[in-house]
Amino acid sequence: MAQKPSIPKGTRDFSPIEMVKRNYIFDTIKDVFRLYGFQSIETPAMENLSTLMGKYGEEGDKLLFKILNSGDFVSKVSNEVYAEKDSVKLTSEISEKGLRYDLTVPFARFVVQYRNDITFPFKRYQIQPVWRADRPQKGRYREFYQCDVDVIGSNSLLNEMELVQIIDDVFAQLKINTVVKINNRKILAGIAEIIGENERIVDITVAIDKLEKIGLEKVNQELSEKGVSDEAIQKLQPILALEGSSAEKITQLENVLAASEIGIKGVEEIKTLFGYVERLDLQTEVELDLTLARGLNYYTGAIFEVKAKDVAIGSICGGGRYDDLTGIFGLPDVSGVGVSFGAERIFDVLTQLDLFPQESLETTKVMFVNFGEKEEAYCLPVLAQLRKNNINAEIFPENAKMKKQMNYANKKDIPYVVLAGESEMNEGKFTLKNMESGEQKSVTAEELIKILS
Repeated sequence: MAQKPSIPKGTRDFSPIEMVKRNYIFDTIKDVFRLYGFQSIETPAMENLSTLMGKYGEEGDKLLFKILNSGDFVSKVSNEVYAEKDSVKLTSEISEKGLRYDLTVPFARFVVQYRNDITFPFKRYQIQPVWRADRPQKGRYREFYQCDVDVIGSNSLLNEMELVQIIDDVFAQLKINTVVKINNRKILAGIAEIIGENERIVDITVAIDKLEKIGLEKVNQELSEKGVSDEAIQKLQPILALEGSSAEKITQLENVLAASEIGIKGVEEIKTLFGYVERLDLQTEVELDLTLARGLNYYTGAIFEVKAKDVAIGSICGGGRYDDLTGIFGLPDVSGVGVSFGAERIFDVLTQLDLFPQESLETTKVMFVNFGEKEEAYCLPVLAQLRKNNINAEIFPENAKMKKQMNYANKKDIPYVVLAGESEMNEGKFTLKNMESGEQKSVTAEELIKILS
């Protein structure tokens, strides 16, 4: 019995029409990245687990896909390890590599490994798939593409400003209405210090990051379960509830965090960044959101999250500043900042809002009908001319029945068909048919190129 074809949960196949749409997203993003002087790199799909583990927090480590060692890996495991039934210990014995969880940690490894070959500040973009052993759900997949843009080797907040501009440019071109939410991990550290729980900054930020998803009551419950005192939780409530414009929130924070050196440093950075942003002519909305925490451990400064205003879906872009990510690979005190565009969610948003431009969906603009060998010889030079003029063109590969050839053109949504039979050949012309209107006209090769260009 033949095996039923299937793919793993949380992964997807993409049809030709879907790939055209995806490439429209990737090409738009790449073009904007290049405008700001960023260059492309690629890193392997798999990294050493020593590179990946411990960089994403305890929850992130659990979501890493591990790769079994080659050969008879079982023979190298002791009976004692088997008897303990400790999956973490066993995994370390049989797996040395894993699929990358994101593009930022491999980027930090790349920077350290090639530090003598690159120019700082190093501005790179990277568009590749990543893998997470997450529970698949709407807008969340186990294999998905990230479109990262980072600058490393500079502390300047101009870099954060440029990232806001890049976000604005990308989504303006894609015609998605967005809001950019910004916070600063130093502010969160200051809040933890003010409420007397600076040792639990990670627990606090992980919980706060879930506020929009699970609500305040459950966040407070999670904080309590993590050991945060009831007094500290009560002190946290008015801070999370701060209202007003971004400028008003910043003013209130200056008072609330006056006793915290790191907190005030974060407020100063946010104040400087919003000062830059106010001078920009942006289409996107930008706001300070103190509940934004982004649970990844390596962020140390500004953090960003972008939401689509017209579709109920998770963030479609996010990122932040990391002051010493390269330090774990032996290159300390090198600051970087970047954001990642979520191609899968952007695809879903564009689909729901019907925002893909129709012209981007035309993989072939014109098809030549095949009437036989003599007609092929007549059409092929013109077909080559069309392609030299960047017009997507093809010829049906067989002298099949007209109905079959026209059905092929219809199913591929090819807007024009060229017919060249005996009468056209005698006149040195071609019949161009508009497949949507049904209109036909007799044209020369030069006129054909002009019409289709």
